[in-house]
Amino acid sequence: MEEPKRIRDADAAAQLFASIEREPVEVAMFAYLGAGQELLGMRCTRSPSRDTLDLPIREVARDALAFGATGVVMAHNHPGGDPDPSEADRNATRRLARALDPLGIRLLDHLVVTRDGAVSFRELGLL
Repeated sequence: MEEPKRIRDADAAAQLFASIEREPVEVAMFAYLGAGQELLGMRCTRSPSRDTLDLPIREVARDALAFGATGVVMAHNHPGGDPDPSEADRNATRRLARALDPLGIRLLDHLVVTRDGAVSFRELGLL
């Protein structure tokens, strides 16, 4: 039996989410993790726009509960190439973390993915 994929740090998460780096519109992906940081499942949502994204908080919470996740790692791309989190990114991250917390689910990180790499909210001290 194959060892489950584990997401232990921002580098591992960046590799998991690398597929969205060249998307022409904003795409968000969510990785649902178990207590041992093993990958339980994923969700992907696409925006109709190049520079905005509706964060599907209810769906993320529902998926996390269905998977029995204890943690979530989120990533979204910036098609324009600027890896700096916007104020809207920061606000959305805070809203998601607050929504998951009472459910016993922790938002472990949020990455902004571009063609030049990924920036971690946790490493920036924003989470």
